[in-house]
Amino acid sequence: MNFKVKDHYYKKAKEESYLARSIYKLDEINVKYAIIKTNDFVIDFGYYPGSWVQYCAKIVGDEGMIVGVDIQEINTKLKNLQNVLLLKKDIDQLNTIADLCTENTKININCANKFDVVLSDMAPKTTGIKMVDQENSLNLVRKVFDLLPIFLKVKGNIAIKIFEGGDGQNFLKEQKCKFEDFNYLRPKSTRSCSKEIFAIGKGYKGSKV
Repeated sequence: MNFKVKDHYYKKAKEESYLARSIYKLDEINVKYAIIKTNDFVIDFGYYPGSWVQYCAKIVGDEGMIVGVDIQEINTKLKNLQNVLLLKKDIDQLNTIADLCTENTKININCANKFDVVLSDMAPKTTGIKMVDQENSLNLVRKVFDLLPIFLKVKGNIAIKIFEGGDGQNFLKEQKCKFEDFNYLRPKSTRSCSKEIFAIGKGYKGSKV
């Protein structure tokens, strides 16, 4: 369903100059679980339009940075954020951190360093067919988890969106052992019609690539 509900969070985001109401989902996650801290090195898969990038840029400060990756054209509304790097890439094009270092950007990435935090607010284009949408969502989640050994530091944290139902919960249960702490959250700002939840992992134990 394609619509825009001008609800409390939509209006609040406009008033506070955030690019989307999804800012309040990440804020609730971070207030509750403290996954993002000052000086962190953060990657956000599916960042567009960029409210999570705006939020993270404030949290990590000048000594941290946020890398946003999306298949959409780079959002020029974020160009003035000095600790932000935006890349137009398909997640399927990412196999090493060096794949982030091929762009001519204002920020120099140390390609030997992994990230403190991996975020994903990615969602597939919905078809309206429940089982298809669930499977497509799960495929994106699987891809992010496949990339964790490459991109996430040991002791690092994640917040990843997934549609409820199907095999998603079973898959996430299998991933719990990779973290010291693993939780699920449906943020208060989530629309009532949405089937999304977030998996939050803290203290990544690492695994072989």
